[in-house]
Amino acid sequence: MTLYTLRFVRENEKLMREALRKRQYDESILDQLLALDEQRRKEVTSLQELNTRRNELTSVVSKKKKEGTDASEEIELLKKLKEEVSAKETIVSELESKIQEILKQLPNIPHASVPTGKDSSENVEVRRWGEPRTFAFEPKPHWEIGENMNILDFQRAAKISGSRFVAYQGLGALLELTLINFMVWTHVKDHGYTFVIPPYLVKSDTAFGTGHLPKFKDEMYYCPEDDLYLIPTAELPMVAYHSGEVLVEAELPRRYVAYSACFRREAGAAGRDTRGLIRRHQFNKVELIKITKPEDSYNELESMVSDAESILQLLELPYRVVLLCTGDMGFAAAKTYDIEVWMPSYGRYVEISSCSNTEGFQARRANVRMRRPDGSNDYPHMLNGSGLAVGRTLAAIMENYQREDGTFDIPQALRAFMFA
Repeated sequence: MTLYTLRFVRENEKLMREALRKRQYDESILDQLLALDEQRRKEVTSLQELNTRRNELTSVVSKKKKEGTDASEEIELLKKLKEEVSAKETIVSELESKIQEILKQLPNIPHASVPTGKDSSENVEVRRWGEPRTFAFEPKPHWEIGENMNILDFQRAAKISGSRFVAYQGLGALLELTLINFMVWTHVKDHGYTFVIPPYLVKSDTAFGTGHLPKFKDEMYYCPEDDLYLIPTAELPMVAYHSGEVLVEAELPRRYVAYSACFRREAGAAGRDTRGLIRRHQFNKVELIKITKPEDSYNELESMVSDAESILQLLELPYRVVLLCTGDMGFAAAKTYDIEVWMPSYGRYVEISSCSNTEGFQARRANVRMRRPDGSNDYPHMLNGSGLAVGRTLAAIMENYQREDGTFDIPQALRAFMFA
């Protein structure tokens, strides 16, 4: 299922063109779609006329047979007409397939509150929390700290799996696991989420539901023999968690916190963040998912961002919240906030969470519906966000809590959780 129908696109052509322009998409994709639709409608009309003639001719043949008169000429014409109908049906089917492929490529429409911009340089800072620490020494990057402390092993990971992998060991492995537990427990205990550990392999339909297919096919690891994809985020299995179901409005919102390993090819990230924990082929992440009534979804988005922020506040890590502009938002998002943590060795804030409201976009693609009190069906709004990326959180702790001797302190909140 796709978000858009041809009727919606035809009736909202101006809105669709504006959305594509704001997102830096080529408007010609809409021209192609409308041209194919015009051609399809002409072919459908022609097919209907052929079917009418065939039905009329069939009646004539039937009548002549009953009367015992010669119908050979009409039978021959009927054979030719059936061939024409079959050929026309093939043309219509091919046009409809092309139309569906284009509809799948149309992104979500940005919310009116999203700033218009071409890329990340035009995102809008919303707020900051905490003050970046001033060091009496030159701060080291986390990968250097980790290697010197023998808690991050990039060389052996590369020997095993290639570039962009890491092996956690000793304190590094314990901290990674503790952070996962700390994040999950905080979201369950303090924020009311239900904990889920989902499958790490998903079907093509599942990846389509979130909007990862077909657009991001090259970014995912694929097992062709089983037609299964390794998940780049727990968002995929969690959006599909209620696919094909009709949820009762009174049971909304549904709030889930999911832990998973994540797998990304990073095909478009050559040369970027090649060292450290920021951009790996495999990493751990705690994901937040909400299924809400449409009228509540933007309040729920704000609370989701607050829930993700609370982890950084408890760990006392400086960060900022940024509202993404139209040109920097993901394919499925109607509105997105990024949370960026301060990284001393980078001298800048680095993304650690992205929280989005996809409105009904993912619900329609994944076929998740809700029943209103009056018995009518609607599509709920679906939200997703990192709560948080675990490896990046560990990297931020190592850098912000580092000592001059090349080691680092453990945040008080995490220490109490770790050694309770």
